[in-house]
Amino acid sequence: MLRDLRSVLDTKCQLDLNKPVLVGVSGGADSLCLLDVLWRLRFPLIVAHYNHKLRPEADFAAQQVEEFASKLNLEYVLGVGDVDKFAKDDALSIEEAARIMRYGFLFNEAERLGTQAVVVGHNADDQVETVLMHMLRGSGLKGLTGMKYRTLPSPWSEDIPLVRPLLRVWRDEILLYLAERQLHPIIDTSNLDTAFYRNRLRHELIPYLEEYNPKVRQVLWKTINVLQEDYAVLDSMIQKAWQECHLEQGIGYVGLDVQSLKEKPTGLQRHIFRRAIAALIPDMRDIDFEMIGRAIAFLEAPAKTGKCDLAAKVQLLIEGKCLWVFLRDAHLPVSEWPQVLELTPVELKVPGKLKLRDNWVILAERMVNDDRINEQIFSNADPFRAYIDAGKLKSQIIVRNRQPGDRITPLGMKGRSMKLANFMVNEKIPKRARANWPLVCDGEEILWVPGYLLGHYSRVSGRTTEIIRLSLVKDDSS
Repeated sequence: MLRDLRSVLDTKCQLDLNKPVLVGVSGGADSLCLLDVLWRLRFPLIVAHYNHKLRPEADFAAQQVEEFASKLNLEYVLGVGDVDKFAKDDALSIEEAARIMRYGFLFNEAERLGTQAVVVGHNADDQVETVLMHMLRGSGLKGLTGMKYRTLPSPWSEDIPLVRPLLRVWRDEILLYLAERQLHPIIDTSNLDTAFYRNRLRHELIPYLEEYNPKVRQVLWKTINVLQEDYAVLDSMIQKAWQECHLEQGIGYVGLDVQSLKEKPTGLQRHIFRRAIAALIPDMRDIDFEMIGRAIAFLEAPAKTGKCDLAAKVQLLIEGKCLWVFLRDAHLPVSEWPQVLELTPVELKVPGKLKLRDNWVILAERMVNDDRINEQIFSNADPFRAYIDAGKLKSQIIVRNRQPGDRITPLGMKGRSMKLANFMVNEKIPKRARANWPLVCDGEEILWVPGYLLGHYSRVSGRTTEIIRLSLVKDDSS
């Protein structure tokens, strides 16, 4: 085993023999075997143990691991947490809560101590059990590829890899190694409790499958490795599709191009949605078939609200060309649209320039009416440019946001007015952008809704002598 693992650590795990490694040790057979192997291979080690406080013997286990480390003259770090409380507060299973808290501790310590990797003792049996769990929950292809020898980035770190050297070593081989080395692991009685999902797989489902094929574990393990190789080929296609669909990303949200996403085959759509959700919740394990199916159905036929609750924390929203995949409490960006900087009316000087949010600006220029200007006006197809009759203004031009009861008299409606709110709905201005969309006004009269509508009141006519040209631009140079 020692010679084989030396090769795995070098080629698949890519560990440097001269740099420190943080090894997670529960005291059970797998982690004790891993610790001994790494020590015999002369890796510089730091032993880390997390006390979940879930079992009466938890404190004894922490003490035993500390003694293991002491016998080998290794540094020991201990983490303690209230897993039960964390599970209740975040509506998680005990297994999931324990996993999140344990890995959080391991990676925090790895970063603090400057280790090259976090190394844990998952074995070949764990690999088979993990993939069976994913399969029964409705996983996609990626979930059926199981765990990797080296994972970077991981849900816990962009810089420190999670390494699993024992993925080709069976539990029986580990127990034999420990017996030969006269090492005595701590017996975790919770591993026998079939109230836990993984334990039911281990003690009930797999033995049942072995009645059909005594080598079912080995067959599944080989299948997993073939799927990993196949997925590596597919991953290049997924990466290309992701780059074509990905618009932007920030804290708690991912923006995808609706049209580009619709043009992709359903299989690639599934992978893109999975990747987007994983970017928001890296340690979310139950991204199942039904969840992704709801996302695809929403893409094909969005609800009238343009919104979809995908999971407990994840939502979808279509706004124009963008489909947002976001967490419920995320602040989605508004930089794509012009938005007022202040909620009180601000004067727009003529000539002048008024700054809005996110580098949007409104420019105002005075012009004398002549044939050349008239040609510009009547050929203007830019919704972010408008021309108004300066002589019809009753007061200074102001820019403000929408107010309750606002009405506008659109150009071409022969003086009839309409509710601004109805206009915004009809024009499908994104709901989040409506309240602070800039309105160019003369007192209470709305002269221009930039990007959409010019008012009848200040229209340029043959009698107009002086014109004000208004332009809304995004000045990314500022």
